[in-house]
Amino acid sequence: MKKALVITYYWPPSGGSGVQRWLKTSKYLPKFGWRPVIYTPENPDVNSVDESLLKDVSPDLEVIKRKIREPYAAYKILTGKKKGEHIQANIVSSEKKGFLQKLSGHIRANWFIPDPRIWWVKPSVRFLKNYIESLTPENRPDAIISTGPPHSMHLIAREIHRVFNIPWIADFRDPWTNIFYFKHLGLNEKSLRKHKTLERSVLQEADRVVVVSRQMKAEFSTGEYEKFASKVSVISNGYDPDDFSSEKNPELASEEKEIAEKTNGKFVVAHTGLLPKSADPDRLWKALGDMAKEDADFRNNLLVAVMGQTDGCVKEEITENRLSNNFINLGYVPHNTSVAWMKRADLLLLPLRKEKESRAILTGKFFEYLATGKPILAFGPTDGNLAEELSATGSGIICEFEDENGIRKSVENIWTNFKNGEIKQEENQTCARGKFSRVKASEDFAVMLDEITLKTE
Repeated sequence: MKKALVITYYWPPSGGSGVQRWLKTSKYLPKFGWRPVIYTPENPDVNSVDESLLKDVSPDLEVIKRKIREPYAAYKILTGKKKGEHIQANIVSSEKKGFLQKLSGHIRANWFIPDPRIWWVKPSVRFLKNYIESLTPENRPDAIISTGPPHSMHLIAREIHRVFNIPWIADFRDPWTNIFYFKHLGLNEKSLRKHKTLERSVLQEADRVVVVSRQMKAEFSTGEYEKFASKVSVISNGYDPDDFSSEKNPELASEEKEIAEKTNGKFVVAHTGLLPKSADPDRLWKALGDMAKEDADFRNNLLVAVMGQTDGCVKEEITENRLSNNFINLGYVPHNTSVAWMKRADLLLLPLRKEKESRAILTGKFFEYLATGKPILAFGPTDGNLAEELSATGSGIICEFEDENGIRKSVENIWTNFKNGEIKQEENQTCARGKFSRVKASEDFAVMLDEITLKTE
């Protein structure tokens, strides 16, 4: 069986969306002839911890962990954060910033390029060079995969690729310079050029470049990057069928039973994951409030459940619209609990960022929502990748954030279906599930790995 060295910042027990893609791909790659070897930090500064994800790490999987030094200790002092408080990396805060916060933000943006994990690049390159050289030729990695963000992981892979000429796939879970928050970082011209130069070098030197949506592929295949178009491929995110099977997952079955008892008869509207101010569907809360005011049946049965990191503005708007008795904020929950709530929900919320770059975003959350067969109400550009997939799979509708009438009509339709017992999945939604499973994505990666290693044999 061939071996692939996977360089990733996120790995269990780290929680959140960043860990899912390569945790699940590593789980299924051996089915298609590839054995992954994971290289990851021992002590990353992550936003959440989810021990339940460790169940997907095979005892036979080789996981190499090395200590990482990050500049967050000094950053926390400057910004007044507590020692154990997590920093939401790659997220631009909506809070007003004082002088020290602005200064630290400027330093963070212009001194640590492409990201604060840059200090881990040189130590990792030294370690991996020694590690690979210590192996017999037949036991050395046949390919390298780096996944970002953080994009420093690509720089580690680039150096190892240069030294050993091992075929390399650069996997972009999110864009680099086209990500929505990039324009808010406060980069000076020199820093911006450096980002562009590093991004271009990764695209140029990697044997293949993988992105998660068609719009991302277009961005990496046009203009100054047009010459790289032939090496850019789309392998979308997906869902793991095992995560949604109560038969295979007794903990999920237990969670589902408990939630069903707590929410019996309720019309459950749920959101999972990060919900920052820039993605707050404020018109939705107003629509729900108006419906609750006008319809006692709706008011008595509505339950809005959010889980994950939720901005305080959401709670404020819930209160303003007199929905406090209809609202629960569960905070961060284990993935099993999140899945159980998705399966229980009668309507799933999927807001994108209020940024033009959201047209290219197709989050992993969409595919997990798709797996439940429940209707999705999304918010964002109606001409982007998410809108296309919602239409193609018949899994829901997307409204512009300001479209209050459209939002209300969408909720009213689902509420009517709920009362009539008619919430059901479309046939094409069912068909789409196999296409978007993590198993299929792993097979696609294996095919690509076979292709790039065949060229070097």
